[in-house]
Amino acid sequence: MAVVGGYFLEGHVPLEVVAKLLYERPDLAGLAVPGLPAGSLGMGSDPNASHDVYAVAKGPEQKTSVYYQVRPKN
Repeated sequence: MAVVGGYFLEGHVPLEVVAKLLYERPDLAGLAVPGLPAGSLGMGSDPNASHDVYAVAKGPEQKTSVYYQVRPKN
């Protein structure tokens, strides 16, 4: 877990997604990548990697939604 620019990052969040977050500055608490998906940052290079990066809303409910989708590059 890390805190960057006032956002928390939990799990293996791709660096390009962190850059997008800091550029857009959405009203979120942070981002999370649950589990250890193959091909995610630090989990090896997998051209067929597919997983989601979740946005966590601020507030007591901290609802989540998909912020970014990592999909195979064809």
